[in-house]
Amino acid sequence: IAATQPSTNWHLKENAREHHTSKFSSEELIVRRGQAFTITFNGTERPEQNLIFIAETGPKPSKATKTLATFDISSTVSKEGWSAVLQSTSSNSVSISISSPHNAVIGRYRLSVQKGSSTPASLGTFVLLFNPWSSGDDVFMPSKAECEEYVLEEFGIIFAGNKNHISGFGWNFGQFQGDILDICLSIMDRSLYYRQDPVTDVSHRHDPRYLGRVLSAMVNANDDQGVVLGNWSGKYEGGKNPSSWTGSGEILQSWKKSGFKPVKYGQCWVFAAVLTTVLRCLGIPTRTITNFSSAHDADGNLRVDEFYDAEGNHLEKGADSVWNFHVWNESWFTRNDLGPSYSGWQVLDATPQEQSGGIYQCGPASRHAIKEGEVDLDYDGTFVFAEVNADCMYWNYDSATGKKNLIFSKSTEIGASISTKAVGRDDRVDVTSDYKYEEGSAKERDIFKKARKKLGLEDKFDPTAPKLEEIEQKPDISGRFKVAGSLEVGKDLNLLLVLENLQSDAKTVNVNMTAWSTLYTRRRVNQIWKDSLSVTLAPKEEKQFPIKIKYPEYQQQITTDKTIQVTALCHVEDGIQVLVKRNITLDNPAIDIQVLGEAKVNKEVVVEVAFTNPIDAEVKDCVLQVEGSDLLQGILELRIPPLKASETSSTKFKLIPSEAGPKHLLVNFSCDKFADIKTFKMVNVVN
Repeated sequence: IAATQPSTNWHLKENAREHHTSKFSSEELIVRRGQAFTITFNGTERPEQNLIFIAETGPKPSKATKTLATFDISSTVSKEGWSAVLQSTSSNSVSISISSPHNAVIGRYRLSVQKGSSTPASLGTFVLLFNPWSSGDDVFMPSKAECEEYVLEEFGIIFAGNKNHISGFGWNFGQFQGDILDICLSIMDRSLYYRQDPVTDVSHRHDPRYLGRVLSAMVNANDDQGVVLGNWSGKYEGGKNPSSWTGSGEILQSWKKSGFKPVKYGQCWVFAAVLTTVLRCLGIPTRTITNFSSAHDADGNLRVDEFYDAEGNHLEKGADSVWNFHVWNESWFTRNDLGPSYSGWQVLDATPQEQSGGIYQCGPASRHAIKEGEVDLDYDGTFVFAEVNADCMYWNYDSATGKKNLIFSKSTEIGASISTKAVGRDDRVDVTSDYKYEEGSAKERDIFKKARKKLGLEDKFDPTAPKLEEIEQKPDISGRFKVAGSLEVGKDLNLLLVLENLQSDAKTVNVNMTAWSTLYTRRRVNQIWKDSLSVTLAPKEEKQFPIKIKYPEYQQQITTDKTIQVTALCHVEDGIQVLVKRNITLDNPAIDIQVLGEAKVNKEVVVEVAFTNPIDAEVKDCVLQVEGSDLLQGILELRIPPLKASETSSTKFKLIPSEAGPKHLLVNFSCDKFADIKTFKMVNVVN
């Protein structure tokens, strides 16, 4: 090879098209493993003679760790390792087709070429990713439509609210924008695993199982100065309220810009959304999953205990909790360690809830193993199983005496309406039956017993376990809260407490009622209202008691999660207590987006956003935040003048779309009375 550095043509456009990497905006070649790519370079005479290629990655490349490959020109693609096949030659340049193995380590590679015994000459660098389109890859996904959604789609819908009232909001994953790929590569290089042993860590990067677990630890800030710092206090000074983010890009960029200091603040959907971005970027098919009435079983006994005082206040006692919803991830790959039936969707959870192997990481847990109660299989099966299956025990606790009495237990409370976004559509799909057999069926109870047995819980004497007679005692009355009217921030909250006497003699009932504002984790923040009543119910009688909580009563107290827990603890004379509770999520008022005219690539189009103030007071400090991959660069922030009662604001701004196809515009509106009103609109961009 001549002394001059060979100049390399990486055929960026053609290779990207073949490798499904066209959405990256990079000057560097980005390809997927197990598939050939073509390069042309000059400065060689008679190239077919003894050219040797060297591909290496990581800090200390070696053949033993599969981070170094040397290969010469052959006539066919190698089944096992790297190979180079001659495409064409001219007087001073040569085109080569290079193939990597299906199980190659992913990351940034340095490629060089050597002629004979001369010094190798660098051809440059390229990035190698997982390949869900290739049948030999651990992440192979047979459906092309699913590859499009779970690897290439930059927009997602995350479901939230509660099981009686599911809502969804848009999220911009943005995995192909700007330098997100570089940030994802640096996340891997900042993990505890890499810091402790970089050579071994890099050599494991062929395995989606390994990377999924490492990245579930790195997306939260615990242990390793990872990407996002969690905060469930309801107070978010010094950072951004978790519900104000609309995409992962801003979070990942902030992490990099600050010199890799954790970004403040996140809650479960933020961790899940950022992990989705990172894994899709690297080529592992990934989606977000929302579990409603999600158990956090801290002590691993597949049971969550909730405590209430005599007034009906939900007490912060014990480490167990039930969240209105919790968001985690599923990623698609094979489980060679467990066997073929456990391949497919794997649960990963980056929210720091419990330690696993000494650090805050969770998964991958095979979804099939969870459904079958195989809680002993790697990784963290017990925790995930409990999130969707734990039994609930409700106790009355007297803090003066330390005595607790079981009010009732429920085995059908946890793990409802498990949801994810549909493939190719902005709809919700229910995947509960992929996590468990039908609630209340004999099969579901058998699986629960099987899981308890595997954990050694079935014979152990448990002093807190209720005695049989406590459980068998049937309540004399039943109660429920009914919603009467709309559930909207800014409006009064109207409920009905419905009490029914189940017996054939009259019953006197004393009822203590409370309403608290909570976080979505059901953590109490402020008491909004309390009341009590005494009632005598005739035999088999049903009575309704209207409850009204006025907007001014809750307006100061409510959190940005817009959740209220209402409880009524009913003391029946000469009978057992009955607990009636309901978690209510209020809706924000609506916000409207209109695209005025046709959206065309590289042409300005005007968008109008309208908001009507629904309350009879002025709202101020109004800010509109807009983002959307391929519609605008970064985030647009617009300040809006104060709005009087019932006044409508109309804000116009311009977009210049950069790519054709269905794109999503995300809008977040906040003011002093309403936080983070979110909506999204699909914009069909034409050429």
